[in-house]
Amino acid sequence: MSKHGRILVAMSGGVDSSVAAVMLHEQGYEVIGLTMKTWDYASSGGSSKETGCCSLDSINDARALAVGYGFPHYILDIRNEFGDFVIDNFVDEYLAGRTPNPCVLCNTHIKWEALLKRADKLDCEFIATGHYANIRLQDSGRYVISKGKDENKDQSYVLWGVSQKNLARTKFPLGSFSKPEIRQMAMDMGQIELAGKSESYEICFVPDNDYRAFLRHKVEDLEERVAGGNFVLANGTVVGKHQGYPFYTIGQRKGLGIALGQPMFVTNIDPTTNTVVLGTADELERKQAWVKNLNLVKYASIPEPIEAITKIRYKDAGTTSSIVQMGEHMKVDFHHNVSGIAPGQSAVFYEGNDLLGGGFLM
Repeated sequence: MSKHGRILVAMSGGVDSSVAAVMLHEQGYEVIGLTMKTWDYASSGGSSKETGCCSLDSINDARALAVGYGFPHYILDIRNEFGDFVIDNFVDEYLAGRTPNPCVLCNTHIKWEALLKRADKLDCEFIATGHYANIRLQDSGRYVISKGKDENKDQSYVLWGVSQKNLARTKFPLGSFSKPEIRQMAMDMGQIELAGKSESYEICFVPDNDYRAFLRHKVEDLEERVAGGNFVLANGTVVGKHQGYPFYTIGQRKGLGIALGQPMFVTNIDPTTNTVVLGTADELERKQAWVKNLNLVKYASIPEPIEAITKIRYKDAGTTSSIVQMGEHMKVDFHHNVSGIAPGQSAVFYEGNDLLGGGFLM
């Protein structure tokens, strides 16, 4: 019998999840490794080279590590669920003029559910991932996610959607370590190649980062349907033609293909008229935002205004703000202007290092 019970570890084949699995194994857990096959990139019409968590090499690396340490490893094919939910949403959001957040949706609705479903079948009490974040149980009975030790690698932003029920069975072994420390652990394990694996910041099903080519492949005749719309200024003045509204995002400056004598940014997108609004950096700024599809983590509700740090994108440093729950939405009043609020992206609220919760920008 193991010292701590049985735990199912999500193993992508990368250094983080691999070290997490070995760490738990050495702590006395009965580890079972699981690699999820989410996407077959070669079938999407893009590059034939699979990368990241879905590649055959990554699956083999995860399995080889598990075999080396003597614990079981399984592969779970969730391509259908993933494609139907995450990829369909990704396409639908761009066609609605919004900027999607597929990693959040995947964590919330696909990966955690798939892991826990398999954990139940394998009689595992807990699941674990290689995310850089921490989790603790409060006196209130609620589980709280907090930032990982490594500010540069903190991944709490993409975890705001995980439910209390699922957090109760989740462990993040890497939360109190930095990325260099994890790479050194891999070296100490004798996993030299693993320790040197490069970071992946790509969306797993768009590994060349060309979401426009992905949309063209997924949506028949998309270019013909949307090409030739108008670039306009805030006052409605038409200043040029664009390639189609789905190919632009709020805050975009490069690649507009238009010169107006000063730096111009995408400030608004209207899919009903195929219009892309351009403006100056000042016109991109806002002091208020509304957030939908809330999931609160630290507190069950926020009925009175509280001060929080609000992040509107993953690499955003965050802005001091006042937040208050208004029915199903969160009203966010920033203490100073923020730039590039993009509908569809996640707004995530923090109290110190603790994750208050999050939702999607409206």
